[in-house]
Amino acid sequence: MKNAFYLLLSFVFLLGSCTSVRVLSDYDKEVDFNGYKTYAFYRTGIDKAQISDLDKKRILRAVEREMSQKGYVKSKTPDLLVSIFTKEREQVDVYRNAGFMYGWSPYYWGWGWGPGFYGDQVSVSTEGSLYIDLLDAKKKELVWQGKGVGTLSETSNIEKKEERINEFVAKIMTQYPPGQEGE
Repeated sequence: MKNAFYLLLSFVFLLGSCTSVRVLSDYDKEVDFNGYKTYAFYRTGIDKAQISDLDKKRILRAVEREMSQKGYVKSKTPDLLVSIFTKEREQVDVYRNAGFMYGWSPYYWGWGWGPGFYGDQVSVSTEGSLYIDLLDAKKKELVWQGKGVGTLSETSNIEKKEERINEFVAKIMTQYPPGQEGE
C-alpha cells in the first residue's frame, strides 16, 4: 500500500513538471467508432489504479471534460466504458565530472595543471505513464487505448497538479477517435 501511495504521489507530482507529455494510442481498426455516443466510467478497472482517490477524481473529471467536448454523453447505459491505470519508472543517471584543474597532486611532485575528477553527480527522475482505456460496453473488449508519458516532479501546489493532469488527459484524448486531428 505504501508503494501505491508513492506511485500516486509521484504521478500527481508529474503535474508540476514543465516537461512535455509524449502520447501514443492504439485501437482495433475493425471497430466503427462513429457508433459510440455515450460513456460511463468502468469502476472495476479504475479501482485497481494505484493512485490516490483524489488524483483519480482529478483524472476522471479531466476525462469527463474531454469526452463532453467531443460530444459524448455520460449514461447509465453506455456504449463505451472508460478505465484508467498508471505506471511509473525511476531513472538514475550518473555523470562523471571531469576536467582540468590546478592544484597539488600527491601523484606528481608539486603544484600544476592536470586532469582531475570532481566527483560523480547523480540525477534521479521518475517517469510516469497514464493509460486511458475505452472498452466496448456490450462486449467488454478494449477498443482504444491512449497513453501519456512524462517526467514526474513533486509539488504540493494543487492547482499545478490539476493543470498537469488536465494536460496529460487532453494530450492523450487528442488521439481519440482514431483518424481525427491530432493523431
